Formats: sequence, structure tokens, C-alpha cells
Amino acid sequence: MHNQPEQFASDNNSGICPEALEYMLQANQGSAPAYGNDVWTQKATDYFRELFEIDCEVFFVFNGTAANSLSLAALCQSYHSVICHETSHIETDECGAPEFASNGSKLLLAKGENGKLTPEAIAALVTKRTDIHYPKPKVISITQATELGTLYTKEELLSIKETARKYNLKIHMDGARFANAVAAMNQSPADITWKSGVDVLCFCGTKNGMALGEAIIFFNKALAEDFDYRSKQAGQLASKMRFISAPWLGLLETGAWLKNARHANQCAAYLEEKLLNIDGVEMMFPREANAVFAKLPEQVIQILKDKGWQFYTFIGVGGVRFMCSWNTTLARIDELVNDINLALSK
Repeated sequence: MHNQPEQFASDNNSGICPEALEYMLQANQGSAPAYGNDVWTQKATDYFRELFEIDCEVFFVFNGTAANSLSLAALCQSYHSVICHETSHIETDECGAPEFASNGSKLLLAKGENGKLTPEAIAALVTKRTDIHYPKPKVISITQATELGTLYTKEELLSIKETARKYNLKIHMDGARFANAVAAMNQSPADITWKSGVDVLCFCGTKNGMALGEAIIFFNKALAEDFDYRSKQAGQLASKMRFISAPWLGLLETGAWLKNARHANQCAAYLEEKLLNIDGVEMMFPREANAVFAKLPEQVIQILKDKGWQFYTFIGVGGVRFMCSWNTTLARIDELVNDINLALSK
């Protein structure tokens, strides 16, 4: 099999980073207790507690959809509702899994500039109806970085926290690209999670250089009651858990989680800078993490696809998303930019 060149469709296209792979190979020496009763899982869990400066409950699952869906289900009953942005992953890309896992909790959609919820939009949904015939709002779900590649500032998070407190709502954070947010914001993980009101975080592993695996971190430990049973019932309890937790430890102990995210962000900044120098290319949203959204003419998009470039155009007609990852190279970005220039000149 020949190696495929890097693509920009998703950070899921990238392989396993060396640190995660090395620790996975180390965990493969000999045997270890199953179902998370191994030393790797214990060490990784303890490391999360150090990183977030709090005694939190940590669970590992296979993927982001399960992480979001099961953690949301732990926060609300089937007759409750979850307030999220209309472009959020739980709404647009999870095939109804959050509703399925919670036996029917309804997602209430809010608009918001650049993919972000606002306190006003949240309050409007909470107060829209308060009668018993409508599911009771229970959770706010925010995505950091958002689906549009933007970031909630600490101030924005704190104002959402105030709204959550006012209406007695829990806060869930979809952190599929949380590492990228930490790298870009220069804030401590604690500052932009539990110190800003977040009750539970789904922390990216897969998009940050692992083969698979997400960490669900309950800062509000009371909400994690029986969560191990919920994971098991949903088929998300890995029997050979060390092969999820060891790569996590590899990312955390070596600092690769932050290095990988910084690299992806820097590559996206480089790509944005190159694109801004091209007449006929327009940015759609602020580039704040590792995603670049640009408006390109339809014929240019087609020419790029015909040349084998992979990227998503799901945000709207004429808009493309280029996603950078831990192993993106500047040389490959130059190739992409060159092909865009050629396509525009036709």
C-alpha cells in the first residue's frame, strides 16, 4: 500500500502521532488487567487530575459521538432538553445519538454569530416556554473550538456560566478540538473549563494524534454517578482499556497534546495568510484554531476535487473547510495554495 499525501478534509485523516504510538507499544509488553483496572488507565486518569487542577472523574470511550451522547445523557432525563448552537456537532453530525442515548432529550437550537452561543440566545430558549407540555431545558452544550473554528473567550464562557446559574442549567463542553483551543488561547485547561462553569468536558484524543479514544471528564463528580454502567451498556467500555489510556498518557506526559495542537493551529494560520494574498478568495469566519473556512468559486472547488484534493463543503454553497492537523506540512499547504492559484487563473 502506498502512503497517501496529507489532506485537509479533517484532522481525523491524520495518523497516530509518535508519542501515542510509542506508549501504545509499551502497553503491549506482557498482559494487564482488563476493563480499566490497569496501571496505564490509573496513571492517565491521575494525569488529567493534575492537568485540570481538580479531583475529577475520568472515563474513556472509543469516539466523540459516544462521549458527547453519553455525557449529555448523564446530565438530563428524557423529558429534558439541551440548548446548543444550530451548527453544533451534536445537532448536525451525530445521527440523533444524543437523543437516542438519553431516550429522547430534545435538542433546542440557537443561532449565534461565528458558531457561538450567546447568553441572550440561551435565555430566549429557556424562557420561550415554561409549560409542562414542552421539554424542560436542563443543559447548555458548547463546543470549544466551535464547528466554525472559532473560540469562546474566557469572558464569554463566564457570561454563559452566569446564565446557566440563573436558570439552573448544567454545562457540557464538546472538546473535539479542546487541545487546539488551549493552545490558541494561552489559558490553563482549568480556567476555560470548570473555573468557567463547565460540568463535563469531552476531551479530544482522536483528532489530536491518537488512533481512537476520547476522555470524558466530570468536574462535577456527582453527575458521574453510575456512568461506568452507562458506558458499559452502550458498548463503550473497552476490555483492553490500556490501548486507549496508554496513548493518552503518551500525549499528556510528553506534552505532545499541546505540541500537536500548536502545530495544527500554526499551519492553519500559515494557510490563512497565503489565502488572504489571493484575489478572489474570501474568509468566511475568523481563523482562531486549526480550521480555515474560505469562499471559493464553484469551478475552482471542482478543479481541486478533480486533482484529488479532499476537503468538506458542508457549511454552505461556495464555502470550503480546510482542516490542519498534527502532521500537516507547510510544503503540502504550498501545493494546495498553488493549485488554488492555478484554478483561479483558468
